[in-house]
Amino acid sequence: MKSAEISLAPASQNELQAMAYTDPLTGLGNRYRMRDRARVLSVERASDPAPFTIGIANLDSFKPINDLFGVEAGDEILCQVAHRLKACIPDGATVTRHDGDEFAFVLPLVFERVGAEKFGQMIREVLSAPYDLGDRNVRLSASFGFAIYPFAGEEFEDLLKSAETALYRSKRRGRGQITVYSKEIAQEMKRATQLEQALRNAIISNAIDVHFQPIVSLANNLIVGFEALARWNDADLGFVSPAVFVPLAEERGFIDALSETLLRKAAEAALSWPRELFLSFNLSSAQLMDPGTSSSILAILGRVGFDPHRLELEITETAVMSSADTAHRIIADLRAAGVRISLDDFGTGQSSLGRLRDFIFDKVKIDRAFVSRINSDRASEHIVKAILAMCEGLDLQVVAEGIEDYAEAAKLRSLGCAMGQGYYYGKPADSVATLRYLHENHYELSGERESA
Repeated sequence: MKSAEISLAPASQNELQAMAYTDPLTGLGNRYRMRDRARVLSVERASDPAPFTIGIANLDSFKPINDLFGVEAGDEILCQVAHRLKACIPDGATVTRHDGDEFAFVLPLVFERVGAEKFGQMIREVLSAPYDLGDRNVRLSASFGFAIYPFAGEEFEDLLKSAETALYRSKRRGRGQITVYSKEIAQEMKRATQLEQALRNAIISNAIDVHFQPIVSLANNLIVGFEALARWNDADLGFVSPAVFVPLAEERGFIDALSETLLRKAAEAALSWPRELFLSFNLSSAQLMDPGTSSSILAILGRVGFDPHRLELEITETAVMSSADTAHRIIADLRAAGVRISLDDFGTGQSSLGRLRDFIFDKVKIDRAFVSRINSDRASEHIVKAILAMCEGLDLQVVAEGIEDYAEAAKLRSLGCAMGQGYYYGKPADSVATLRYLHENHYELSGERESA
């Protein structure tokens, strides 16, 4: 009896070791197997350090699909991904699955950047084919980060960190991107991290400012409202464009804190305006994916004492498409409280007509790309005419963005566009300069204050 027990022990030990190195869902190796394979290669090549490559692939937008179709469907997709990867990796290579929707590779025969990029392109094509879930098919893309030994690190942990840095850069650039680690990329990501920390500190210290650009009635040039725009002047960094720091706040997950600060400041400033003027404020795609957005916005308005009927929220078509069901609920809740919703950058998305059909908007903003060419390009003029006619039929108000001169304003007015904004009517200015602008340009301000 004892001898039988002893003879079984090695098999049990081997089984335990195999389990420790295997992903239970897909049957691929796990992070420990990847680590050991990379370490073996580095030891083999220590005396003559011939390069090899490790890579990480992350499925883009897997979580929304997992949430929409359920965990079982998500697991099925992950198993199909594993099957495709096992079938197409070259001889001698290793493929593993790490946490969630992340897969990794050890590539002994990929020695340089071009080879890593070609491998990434091949895998990207393989993973882009539809996934069969029985009653439906879904499509996914993947982003990639690669690191080449020994240039990106001689120890496995350093090499993996470099691959993760490259992957993060790919994710920042959009879907389906491929990045091979370099010192320049490391410096770029370091600057992004420093910028992130400075931005976090600026939000905490209330250093992010709000400027306001007038929106006017084209018929009589009277101000009807202002759009709030974020501005940041850092003591060390100088002026930082909102085109840089707003996407950064979205990527790093603190857009809510930034937006709440900006909305509070904007609403407080707008309390000093005549009551008929509205405040226009931009919502990000991340906020339209958060079910708590509507209650957060209404809570801020309540604390400030700003009438929701004077608030207009601008959203883009891309933001709406990110999570349509959640966005629909947020929009419905806000409109029920009196907030108006404006579709921004109209005409630049891929299915704007569908969005107008599926969602209830109060206003459409014509993108400046059409406005800037309205007097020089017949196609742009006809597009603007079509948008105006369609919005009239749908009982939607229209604002033309980016009006730079009298000729553009006159053309839009002749076509029946009711409202406009742009440098021709005023550049964004801080709250003090905006009040001064109102004193000089809005004849009802003094009467409002006397009656208040």
